Amino acid sequence: MNQAPENEVCSICHGNFSAPCQANCSHWFCGNCIMLVWRHGSTLRPCKCPLCRRPITLLVPSEDTSRGRDDPTVSEVLRDVQTYNRVFGGQSIGLSQRIQDLPFLLRRLLREIMDPQRTLPLVIKARVYIALILSVIYIISPIDIIPEALFGIIGLLDDVIIALIFLLHVAALYRSVLYSRHGGSAS
Repeated sequence: MNQAPENEVCSICHGNFSAPCQANCSHWFCGNCIMLVWRHGSTLRPCKCPLCRRPITLLVPSEDTSRGRDDPTVSEVLRDVQTYNRVFGGQSIGLSQRIQDLPFLLRRLLREIMDPQRTLPLVIKARVYIALILSVIYIISPIDIIPEALFGIIGLLDDVIIALIFLLHVAALYRSVLYSRHGGSAS
């Protein structure tokens, strides 16, 4: 589920992935490589993705990396990633950054919900399902803030806004789960 692409290489060192981590822009890097990029620049700001130049506000280690905690090199990378996430993962981010993070977060959330071996907290699952049900009820109900019957296509605007709010809410919930797993608490 959470694995670096097998047919790709790290875009920083151009070698096979070593302790791969995925950034919130969906790009994969060696954990040590992306930490070197961060340390090379200002350690007071999140580093920018070397490929798309978006600020990296969350790094998620692959499952294999997380399982390799016994290896001292991997353990050091995981500590560095956890520190990075603790410093930058909990910061408030703007609406445009939240919208840009939607594909990354929603794709991961969907895979995690569908995978029976993953354990998404029950409270988070319940909140996702409740938000989904309420959004669907609003969208299909004839009662609207901007009625389609009066305003035509513009009347769909409130439905689009509700759907966007739902997606942003669910992504924020899942981001908080990732943050607590990979940086919010010391282990």
